[in-house]
Amino acid sequence: MIARLLNWLDRRTGILRGTLAVLLEPIPGGPRWRHVWGTLLALVFATQIVTGFFLWTGYSASAQTAWESVYYLEHEIGGGWFLRGLHHFTAQLLVVLLVVHLVTLVLSRAYTAPRELSFWLVLILVPLFVGMSVTGWLLPFDQRAYWAARVPLNLLGLTPVLGPALQQALIGGPEVGHLTLTRFLALHAGLLPLLIGGILLLHLHLLFRERVAAPAPRPSSGRPYWPEQACLDAFAFALALALLVVVVLVTGGAGLGAPADPSQEYSAARPEWLFLFLYQFLKLFPGPAEIWGAVVLPSLVFLVFVAMPWIGRSARGHALNVILVMSLLLGAVVLTGAAWFADSRDRDYRAAVAQARVEGDRARLLAGSPAGIPAAGALALTRGDPLLRGPRLFASYCAGCHRFDGHDGLGRIPGEAPSASDLKGFAGRAWLAGLLDPERVDSAHYFGGTRFKEGRMVRFVKRDVAGFTPEQKAELQSVIVALSAEAALPRQRALERDDAGRIAAGRAAMANEVMRCTECHKFHEHDDEPVGPDLTGYGSRAWLVDFIGDPAHVRFYGRRNDRMPGYAVDQVLDAEAIGLIADWLREDWYTPEP
Repeated sequence: MIARLLNWLDRRTGILRGTLAVLLEPIPGGPRWRHVWGTLLALVFATQIVTGFFLWTGYSASAQTAWESVYYLEHEIGGGWFLRGLHHFTAQLLVVLLVVHLVTLVLSRAYTAPRELSFWLVLILVPLFVGMSVTGWLLPFDQRAYWAARVPLNLLGLTPVLGPALQQALIGGPEVGHLTLTRFLALHAGLLPLLIGGILLLHLHLLFRERVAAPAPRPSSGRPYWPEQACLDAFAFALALALLVVVVLVTGGAGLGAPADPSQEYSAARPEWLFLFLYQFLKLFPGPAEIWGAVVLPSLVFLVFVAMPWIGRSARGHALNVILVMSLLLGAVVLTGAAWFADSRDRDYRAAVAQARVEGDRARLLAGSPAGIPAAGALALTRGDPLLRGPRLFASYCAGCHRFDGHDGLGRIPGEAPSASDLKGFAGRAWLAGLLDPERVDSAHYFGGTRFKEGRMVRFVKRDVAGFTPEQKAELQSVIVALSAEAALPRQRALERDDAGRIAAGRAAMANEVMRCTECHKFHEHDDEPVGPDLTGYGSRAWLVDFIGDPAHVRFYGRRNDRMPGYAVDQVLDAEAIGLIADWLREDWYTPEP
């Protein structure tokens, strides 16, 4: 029955006879390892198509849902991370195989007549594969994807005549966003695979017909493609798959960073390692000269490759072609090494990579929390998180005067000395103990950089507190505990549950004749005219929000305010941003239950 069906199909299509003709056609020089590259390229591309199809079924191409759909695939669907990782690294292997295949054709002189058409088809695959890579970069729509994809889009705009129009057509609006994603997906999963697939089929047809991989015409060995060359191709493909699986398992897949945020600079952006040499090459052409590195020179090199079938007609011309190819390979290796070396010595870049890793881990943790991803999208999730946005806001608006454990909140050390206190652990017991320490109160960590260095508070601590008896020092510790309890810091909740009696004693001691806190500060029922900030609710979220919003208010420093702007009254920050800074300083953010 099956044989009759196959015969019927063959009589009408000739597919069986055509297949047998290909399989049994003698190979010039016989089966060789150097013949595997074209077939291997096609088989790996087929793997890319299969994995890409299943990824496509779960992908949602919009600025609001792209990251969420990739997160769901990575963390909610069993084996999704492996499928995406396989697709990711298969794309890189494809570029490597294309380069190897192209170099093999040049070295074996398999580009001369009548095989120049097959060679040109491989050349056409180069920009198509680059296009596949670039359009695939953006689709996860995390920070790395967004900022990496912007680079080739900007370079496209440098191309004379058609460049700006093509750039605008791809972006689809004023910024990379929803329309860009839909157009990149259409190219990545639609048009480009069709073009590449068609070219590969035509190339393989010519490969089997002309045996372009042979270094020179030889008498037929009499051995056909089947079974020896077929086994070599199958073994090479199995080896490639095994390598891909190992890489995915070792690396953990493609990974997913924090959602794309166009408003947040991302210094850790780099292209994939395969294109690092281009990134480094463009550094040689700064400013207006960038068009030479991005457009002019690559175009000239491509035209030289197109002309290779004519250049290589003579032995000397072929030698020139080989020298050019090997020089380009060596240059790419050197530039890639230079890029890695430069990045390894760039402290800011390493800090940006570390910060990107922290932000990616945090974004995934928030997405997996009971609240999940809000309807507004993952970007709203991360923008509303104190642990992610708080340090960025602090670095932008507070680190000009303050420090956070000696840095700007993001791990960078500003060049100028601080002019206000270090806010790491603000209102906590340890922070307050340092504030009331005669050796530290006038240091740069507290009042050393402010006009209050010679004020009443510093004089009291250095003169009176320095002379406290052991009993008075113990009472001072109770005051510290009580004042810190006003903040209701999440990190101290367990301690304060056990210290209720000590807190009550400390509150009472703040008004006695030894501590004398209420002579300068208002504290709950004590309502003498204060000359210092109100300590009622000191360090609480409401207190911090009000203080950051208007430190010159009579409740705080009044006219004695030392240069600190009123972020709310001066409309520098909105209520959400001020609240995020307050929550971050208080370490009040989501943490999973132990």
